[in-house]
Parts: sequence; C-alpha cells; structure tokens
Amino acid sequence: MAKKPNASIEVNCPCCDARLTVDTELAVVLSHVAAARPAPEVDISDAARILAEQARTREDKFRDSWLAESKKEDALNRKFEEALKKAKDQPAEKPLRDFDL
Repeated sequence: MAKKPNASIEVNCPCCDARLTVDTELAVVLSHVAAARPAPEVDISDAARILAEQARTREDKFRDSWLAESKKEDALNRKFEEALKKAKDQPAEKPLRDFDL
C-alpha cells in the first residue's frame, strides 16, 4: 500500500496577513509565519510629546496604586468590623464535618 503525499495547504490569514501551513487530513496548523510589520513612523518632534505623555500616564498609575494601598488597611478593618458584628448577631452553631454528611 503506497503512502499518500502529505496533504498540506498554505493559507494567508485575512486578519493579520500571516502565512499558515495547514494539514488537511489532520485539520491542524503545521506552521505559522507572522507577517512583517513596518515600524511605526514617528516624527522626532513628536517624540518629546510622546515621552511626556507616557511619563504622565506612569505617574497617574503610580498615584492611583499608592492611594489604593494607603486606603487598603482602612477597608480591611471596616470589613473585619462588619464581619465581627455579623458574627456576634448570629448564634454559634456546631460546625458541619464531612463525617456528619
């Protein structure tokens, strides 16, 4: 019995323009070659503006995370107090064990 030649086809992806090699018998992608992307065109005069914008974004993210961390302890204390208040209001029950089921 003679072996069939490997039935594979090459397809270009319509979304990213990558080249895919697909085995038709197994219905799997054998290889993927990404399309070459050109470097973005950035004018040197815009570079200073872009760097300033990125620095401002970094500072904003840092400030937000710092505020969140500074309020974290207060939030955890408030959650603990609420849970403690709820636990005092409810009667104490015997815990359910796996053996009891």
